[in-house]
Order: sequence, then C-alpha cells, then structure tokens
Amino acid sequence: MQSLQSSSLHASPLNPLRSKSNFNLPNNARPTARRVSFITASSTKSAPKREKDPKKRVVITGMGLVSVFGNDVDAYYNKLLDGESGITMIDRFDASKFPTRFGGQIRGFSAEGYIDGKNDRRLDDCLRYCIVAGKKALEDADLGADISKKIDKERAGVLVGTGMGGLTVFSDGVQALIEKGHRKITPFFIPYAITNMGSALLAIDLGFMGPNYSISTACATSNYCFYAAANHIRRGEADLMLAGGTEAAIIPIGLGGFVACRALSQRNDDPQTASRPWDKDRDGFVMGEGAGVLVMESLEHAMKRGAPIIAEYLGGAVNCDAYHMTDPRADGLGVSSCIESSLEDAGVSPEEVNYINAHATSTLAGDLAEINAIKKVFKNTTGIKINATKSMIGHCLGAAGGLEAIATVKAITTGWLHPSINQFNPEPSVEFDTVANKKQQHEVNVAISNSFGFGGHNSVVAFSAFKP
Repeated sequence: MQSLQSSSLHASPLNPLRSKSNFNLPNNARPTARRVSFITASSTKSAPKREKDPKKRVVITGMGLVSVFGNDVDAYYNKLLDGESGITMIDRFDASKFPTRFGGQIRGFSAEGYIDGKNDRRLDDCLRYCIVAGKKALEDADLGADISKKIDKERAGVLVGTGMGGLTVFSDGVQALIEKGHRKITPFFIPYAITNMGSALLAIDLGFMGPNYSISTACATSNYCFYAAANHIRRGEADLMLAGGTEAAIIPIGLGGFVACRALSQRNDDPQTASRPWDKDRDGFVMGEGAGVLVMESLEHAMKRGAPIIAEYLGGAVNCDAYHMTDPRADGLGVSSCIESSLEDAGVSPEEVNYINAHATSTLAGDLAEINAIKKVFKNTTGIKINATKSMIGHCLGAAGGLEAIATVKAITTGWLHPSINQFNPEPSVEFDTVANKKQQHEVNVAISNSFGFGGHNSVVAFSAFKP
C-alpha cells in the first residue's frame, strides 16, 4: 500500500527494539566502568515457568461467535475443517461499481432469543454480533441461566473491542446530515457508533459490574482484549471476563475505504480463491465480518463453580512496530519481539510451540513479514504447523483474532488443524507446513495466535490444553 506513504512519513531505522546487553559479552570485552555491579558473568536466564497459582491461571470456559458459517462454534469449525470458503459476491448493497465486489458477508443472521425486537431493529450489526456472541459464550460456559446464583457480578467484566465501531450507524448519520439536516440524525447516532458500546450493552444486559471498556487497535483488537482481560484476572480485579472482538464493516464506506487503501483482492471472477495467504499470486485481503468472544476465568473460580474447562490461556503480549501506518516491517522485528514476549509471559519455550494460527491476510508484504518474524523466534521449522483461517472466512478486522482464537482452541480440543485453502503456487521462502488445502491431524502442545493491525500494532496470545 505504497500509495499511503508520503514524504512526511519516515520509516524508523531497523534497530532492535531491545538492545543486547553488554553483560552477554566476555569479561575482557566489557566496558571498564560498569554501572551495574550486581550482575555477574555467571548469570544465566532461567528456564520459563508456567503460572501455578489457581488464582492467576486463566482458563477458557466458553466460546461464542457470529460468523459467515453461522453462530454455532462446532458448525463453524467443521466448515473450516472441510476447507469450505465463505467468500461470496456482496449483495447487501450494489457493489457493481467497486473494483472489489465480494467478501465474507454474513447472511441470514438472527438475534432472536438474545436481543429484544425493538433493540434488534435499532442496533448496528457490530453491536448485534457482539451481544449474540457474548451471550452464546456464556451459554457455552454453563452460565446461560440463573447466572446471578453462579457468579459475583461485581467481579465479572466485559472487554469486547472493535476496529471500526458502528460503521453503518455512523454512515447513515452522516448521510442524514448531508441530505436532510441535523434534525434528522437519530439520537442513537453517537451511542451506537462509538467503539465501547458493545461491551457496555453486554454489561447492562447481564449486570456485569467489573472492568468494562473496549480496545481499538485495528485488526489486532481481539488479542489485545484477551491479553488485557487475562491481566485483570491475574491482578485479582475480576474472576471472569468476556473478551473478544466484533466487526461489521461490509458496507459501501467500509469497502470503499479499503479499496482506496489498495488493500483488497480484486479477483472478482473467482472470489472463493481470492484469499490465498503465502501464495505467489495473492493480490490483497478479502473483507469479512462477525464476532468471536471467549469466557476467561481464573482457574480457582472456574473449579469452584464446576465450570467446563475447554483450554488454558497461557499468556500474551502486545507491542508496536513504530514503523509505518499500514506497512509491516520487512524484517518482522516488532512481531518477533512480540512473539518472544508472549512466550515469556506464558512461561513457554519456543521449542514447546508446535502450532501457529497465523495472521496471514493474503497481502504481498504482510504474509512474508510475518514468516520472517516467526523464523527469528523458531529456529527449527520442521515441527511447527501454521495455518490461515482468513483463507476461508476473509479478514474480519477487529473480530479476526476472536474468531481465530476459537479456531485455535478447537484445534487443541479436536486434534485436527483446518487447512489453509487456495495454496496453488506457494512462496518457497515460507518453509513451514501450512496445512495446505487439506486438514491434518495434529496433537497441539502449545499454540499461538497472531494478530497485527494498521498502526503497527502487534499482538500474540498462547493457548494449550488444560492440565490440572
């Protein structure tokens, strides 16, 4: 997306974010005036240790989603395992004049039983997806009924973010202002457009009085939310958090905006093969939409209420490339640093990781930059399998990490990895098993899920099977 660059936007030098310490040098190579006298040459980095305190261990007890494959987690993952593409021509509006006319558009969505009729008609889809996914996650966590008897609502929070917010409400409000004047702007314009309202409405509906806000870091949003939610639990500020992301940007202004960025594939003659991460003929990403939400709890709280423990969140990290608005660092330095930090937070060594759900958007620069970063951290590529959920559902922006976290957890619990479809002409530099075109059986030891966003926002989270 070189068109977004300008003379006033200078890329930072490719210096490491963390400089190597002089204390790793031999004694005769160190500066003579040492400022830190208590570190000796015999100092060694201790082996990673996972959290053992049940108050600080964070487990996944429920998952809920809204996706192009429907609202059921098992049905969603079965479609992924089958290698089915959810990409179709857009018919929600007339896209005939756009250079990209397809996406992962959700059809037949119903919020019946989760949102009352009046609010269902008023709400932006971004909010509707959030509420339904959140409530379905609670159902999955055995918290669908009599919730007040099972948890302390003052210690339950909501952290569901979005990259774009209520874009339909915002677009309609601007159109009303231009065509009819300010008196025709709906009073719901501001409340339904702002990014925090999904978390707020879920909390209002559920009575959750714990930490509540949203994070908006473009396509890294969901992982940022998981990381922040887990830290609320680890710090003792909450027993339970609903966390994830939601997005509904397949509308004219959303599609047009990404077209203007020159970010989208234009493979209109064959949309189901348009999202092709790591393929030499990739020509941009494909827009998707939906929501993915996890119920995250302290192990102590989950065991006390007899919750169904699905998997364990081991740790995560977030950082910034500090490089360019839209382009990734070619050397992958910010991403590799983020992966290393996430493993440190998780108490995991690189050798323990054998599955990566990659960000892999099908863009020319982004796919290989991520691969370069992964290679910096994982020196042996033979034991690691990576796949690309976006090859089937498109890039769901702020919701991408939520839907991909669910795919990652399902890989752990089922022992099956979904394929990366549309692998026709693979980039030779990838050097990983990308689970090309056909699902594979694989016992996951530790999995990481990567999400990166415009602005250079990087986020990585780590999961594993739960072991008492």
